Amino acid sequence: MALSRGLRCCARVFSWIPVLIITSVVLWSYYAYVFELCVFTISNTLEKVAYLLVFHVCFVMFSWTYWKAIFTPPATPCKKFQLSYSDKDRYEREERPDAQKQILVDIAKSLPIFTRATSGAIRFCDRCQVLKPDRSHHCSVCETCVLKMDHHCPWVNNCVGFSNYKFFLLFLSYSMVYCVFISASVFRFFINFWVGDLPNGPAKFHVLFLMFVALMFLVSLMFLLGYHCWLVVQNRSTLEAFSAPVFTTGPDRNGFNVGIRRNLQQVFGDNKRLWFLPICTRFYTPTLFLERYPPVGFILQPCSWRDTLLFLEVLYSNLVPGEIPSCRFYTPTLFLERYPPVGFTLQPCSWRDTLL
Repeated sequence: MALSRGLRCCARVFSWIPVLIITSVVLWSYYAYVFELCVFTISNTLEKVAYLLVFHVCFVMFSWTYWKAIFTPPATPCKKFQLSYSDKDRYEREERPDAQKQILVDIAKSLPIFTRATSGAIRFCDRCQVLKPDRSHHCSVCETCVLKMDHHCPWVNNCVGFSNYKFFLLFLSYSMVYCVFISASVFRFFINFWVGDLPNGPAKFHVLFLMFVALMFLVSLMFLLGYHCWLVVQNRSTLEAFSAPVFTTGPDRNGFNVGIRRNLQQVFGDNKRLWFLPICTRFYTPTLFLERYPPVGFILQPCSWRDTLLFLEVLYSNLVPGEIPSCRFYTPTLFLERYPPVGFTLQPCSWRDTLL
């Protein structure tokens, strides 16, 4: 027991090594660009100020997005998807696999779950003891189920999923902008040092190496960012690109594709002015959420006008004035549990109509 705990602690410590490598390279690039290039090499004051201004904008945006990608915790399934004590006891006492599957099916009837395992059974995590919401997967590194999990990235030491996918994409984007700007602004001095037009000194090594490192990272980032842009347009995660999600009608790689515009809104939010800032842009009050994104798998059918007024009364009575809920709690699955549509009847529809 103590040995396993020690190994886990060592693994957690070593998992920060890639982050420390990136941080060290970025800090060195800051020193090489600001001091060795701008302060000691460039003689034109106007050019020096212009380079430093643009560089610091790129540096701040890169650092901000990297910080958010690292320290934004992954969203996990809420308690509604955990087995109750009685259901867990009934599930563990049952020895027949078919009977266990039926128990999970009965429990899932009250939950908005539409994807299935490859075998057609309800997706269940034995480690977390939860019914997996749609698009969620268990991360063996984080040791938890993650909503809309894309992958576990060692370079940010975090799971990339519903809560931080936007930050991860912006991190890749601003990393590439950072590398492009360094490569473009350093190229002239790189050539001058290479042909010997500038005197040898400590700045020569830093400028030459800065050019090579920026180009090396730029090439790798171009492929990685291009791949994730394609995933966003298709509304797929990395895991779904390799293994198509399975619905009751069978596997479908385009099962979550609702058009390019809505696919982008699911990641970046409705306010396009905030798309390129590493802040949460999907701030939905319950009323706005119901209006724009009705719970997946259901259509909201108003009952009598009395029931509708009762629904609005209950909804507004549960709102805290001035409160803006955190965006990571508002997947369609979690919304149905946190804000049940009182005053409406839920009419199930096909998953294709729901996604549209």
